[in-house]
Amino acid sequence: MTLPDQTDAARRPSPLAAASAVVLEVRDLRFRYPERELFAGLSAAISPGVTLVRGGDGRGKSTLLRLLAGALPPDAGELSIRGRSLRDQAKDYRQQVFWTEPRTEAFDQMTPAHYFDMQRQAYAGFDDGVLAQCVDGLALAPELAKQLFMLSTGSKRKVWLAAAFASGAPLTLLDMPLAALDKASAGFVLALLHDAAADPTRAFVVADYAAPAGVPVAGVMDLGD
Repeated sequence: MTLPDQTDAARRPSPLAAASAVVLEVRDLRFRYPERELFAGLSAAISPGVTLVRGGDGRGKSTLLRLLAGALPPDAGELSIRGRSLRDQAKDYRQQVFWTEPRTEAFDQMTPAHYFDMQRQAYAGFDDGVLAQCVDGLALAPELAKQLFMLSTGSKRKVWLAAAFASGAPLTLLDMPLAALDKASAGFVLALLHDAAADPTRAFVVADYAAPAGVPVAGVMDLGD
């Protein structure tokens, strides 16, 4: 399914989304920066599996993820995760979402181990078995006792990704998940995303220029080039 921005098609739920349990509903979302409007009347029904947010530079991919996370307030519209409205039940909504801004410095004084502890407490479905697989598959073990500011960009992204997949969050938001990763780690993340595509309980929304290679997508939100 394709849910392009600012068109009638974007306001019509797709047959695929209607046929499966919808995790996230986006209704008439509007957002503008002072210099230009990014979204107007954007609606979508996000079902389990992997949904791609596709677009060129400056089209609002990262901004849309921040809006879906509840980290950035929309100018209008409504977001709800399985009946929990961001507007009326903000705390409950955010507890259903995993999102860490890839370029954040907010956790720089923590070690990855402390960051994982924080996420473990935040998400009831946090899976230590998945975390252990991610630590191994992303070669993170040597980094666990270092403060995050000491890590490379790629290693910090690996920490966010490990927490994302282990969180168990119904809605998991990933901004360019393969960026800055070495070849082996990128292959491991692609394998995780392939498994995520068949997960009947979680929706993974991936923002990137194109769909991850070999990963079936449940839908596409195309923001244009």
